[in-house]
Amino acid sequence: MNRRKTHYTMSNEDIRWKQRFTNFSKAMSHLENAFQIPNPDIVQKAGIIQFFEMSFELAWNMVKDYLEEQGFVDIKSPRSALKKAFEMGMLENGHDWMDLLQDRNLTAHTYDEQKATDMEQLISNKYFPLLNALRNSFKQKLDEK
Repeated sequence: MNRRKTHYTMSNEDIRWKQRFTNFSKAMSHLENAFQIPNPDIVQKAGIIQFFEMSFELAWNMVKDYLEEQGFVDIKSPRSALKKAFEMGMLENGHDWMDLLQDRNLTAHTYDEQKATDMEQLISNKYFPLLNALRNSFKQKLDEK
């Protein structure tokens, strides 16, 4: 079977951030739905934390891909992506984003029910609004293109 490579008119980077945005939006919708569970048990809290982890992973990679499209090719980590996005005015509350990154790195330790409860509250009250503002900002970028 003879297979030919498909050539796209858009660059791979351009497509990549848009695809990540779609996946990021889906993960955020799942996280939003998980917040609707009244009095979540430990398993449900673990699900909320997992949706948060997925949302953040997709968010920083989306930002990285977008920045690469803008010519910033030295972005290799979540910290460098968030710092550059903050410098460019894409993010507000830079310290809160650094808190989010630090707390995201601690989510592996949420097997303890109190830690899971604390993390679920942080996600709901502090980090979801940050991620949601990023989603809205990138939705505008997508609508402009």
